[in-house]
Amino acid sequence: MLPWFSDDSFPLYLAPMAGVTDAVFRSLCKELGADVMVTEFVSAEGIMQADGRTRKYVDFDDAQRPLGVQLFGADGVRMGEAARKIIDWKQPDFIDINFGCPVNKVVSKNGGSSLLKDCPLLESVAREIVKAVPIPVTAKMRIGWDANQINAVEVAKRLEDCGVQAIAVHGRTRAQGYTGLADWEVIGAVADAVKVPVIGNGDVSTGADVELRRAQTTVRGIMIGRAAMVNPWVFQEAKHFLKHGVQPTSAPAEVRLQFMRRHCAMAIERGLKHGSTELQTMRSMRSRLMNYTKCLPAGKLLRIRFAQVASLTELEDLAADYLAHRAAAGAAPAAEELSNISAEAGQEPLA
Repeated sequence: MLPWFSDDSFPLYLAPMAGVTDAVFRSLCKELGADVMVTEFVSAEGIMQADGRTRKYVDFDDAQRPLGVQLFGADGVRMGEAARKIIDWKQPDFIDINFGCPVNKVVSKNGGSSLLKDCPLLESVAREIVKAVPIPVTAKMRIGWDANQINAVEVAKRLEDCGVQAIAVHGRTRAQGYTGLADWEVIGAVADAVKVPVIGNGDVSTGADVELRRAQTTVRGIMIGRAAMVNPWVFQEAKHFLKHGVQPTSAPAEVRLQFMRRHCAMAIERGLKHGSTELQTMRSMRSRLMNYTKCLPAGKLLRIRFAQVASLTELEDLAADYLAHRAAAGAAPAAEELSNISAEAGQEPLA
């Protein structure tokens, strides 16, 4: 049994997200209360070719443990060999298999959620990896390929029979992508159908959401993805809610802006080690920064300005300007404040 599933524990996972859950973001979320980490998915073939860029994705430090490396592919033997290479490099706590990615470039290679349409192949992949490695193997999947092929319970039973020790279930089909609502009835049915821990994933953004899903299903943990992109404090807030029954006060603007600066500074430092310039890193951080502003008053204006931010110094200046305008605005209504900031920035007021 995975040790983080003790009788009284209810772990919160940071969901693996390509281009998001890199080593820096995982470290930050760990500080903010995430219990279990999973890397961005990595190609088993990339690992087998000893590709330096692919290997970078499996890097982590011990403070992020327990941590699993997520692999995708469709050849179980090759994936098992890749998993052994990863274990030789880094010794993760578990290997996670990606049976959920809906992206075309993964599905077209018969990886990710495409395996939900071919249960014998999916079972072969899982069995070969379990056989190949000396550490636990887990899996992440969707509830099915589309509304006519919802087979999560069958898939989960097959995975359990193969020796997979925990299963994360995203409550959408591949056809849904990230649209519509997650189907927690199916997630609950999976949790009831197998003895291994099931981790529920989908539409969880507050402590109240976590408590609701824990009360309504027999899931043993929750995986949070897109909500953490906007509000990394979600793990901390959820734990507070589970303990006290109330939502804590949200992190203030000053703290959020300090967090953004720290995230960028850490990303720049890591990028320099891998040959990226500050400008290249800041360009890659723009979408991340824009996501963070969704929890800020007048965040829409910041998003416009962050879309072109090119350096850490520029980010610091934008943050200082924002806080100065906020302080000057005092108790001004949000619309009036936004108009004042836009006018001084030489831009049209935003709705």
